[in-house]
Amino acid sequence: MSPAVESSLSIVAYLAIFSSVGLLFLFANLLVGRFVRPDDPNPEKLEIYECGEPTIGSSFVQFDLRFYVVALLFIIFDVEVAFFFPWAVVFGKSTHLMDERATAAVVEEVDRQPVLTAEGAALYRELGVRNPQIVTQVPATLDVAPGNDAVTADEIARAGAKQIVLLTLFDIGAFFAILMVGFAYVWRRGDLDWVRSITRQRTKSDVRVASFDDELDEEPVLSA
Repeated sequence: MSPAVESSLSIVAYLAIFSSVGLLFLFANLLVGRFVRPDDPNPEKLEIYECGEPTIGSSFVQFDLRFYVVALLFIIFDVEVAFFFPWAVVFGKSTHLMDERATAAVVEEVDRQPVLTAEGAALYRELGVRNPQIVTQVPATLDVAPGNDAVTADEIARAGAKQIVLLTLFDIGAFFAILMVGFAYVWRRGDLDWVRSITRQRTKSDVRVASFDDELDEEPVLSA
């Protein structure tokens, strides 16, 4: 089993233990409280607590549909935030990898052979590369002079990270553009209005072209 898988399994195991202990502690408190606390209901205990308003009428009423529309729109746009987390990880690690001021050399020379530094290899693993290795050939999309030394390999690694940063910026721009199109669509339809305007709909429904039959149906006007 690879170290990355072992690390992931250990994290999941710690989370499972933490959740189990928390749930056990919660249910233990509820169970002990059920047997220990006195059960003496009275009208004063059943009253509204502190600043609550007294209820009027039955609670079995139908809510306005506008509540559901606003709630659904909130959920739709709120779920989109979850897509920011993987993007932020890739963008942050790539920015850290390409910036010479933020990190040391990604590639170093050991026994006259270019190898990845420990920090550079860790950044590549955090980006999802299982077995990070140095790039010996310059890709056609990178503007780096070819070479076999550690300096050239370091430049290739940083140029590749810069390319990933530009790609992630393009991705998030397209994501926001699509999101704004959907937002403009629901805004244009009036789904974000708490009270939707029906003046335009009423105007369209009330306008009716007079026909010849309507003129015949009109009562004659008597004149002196």
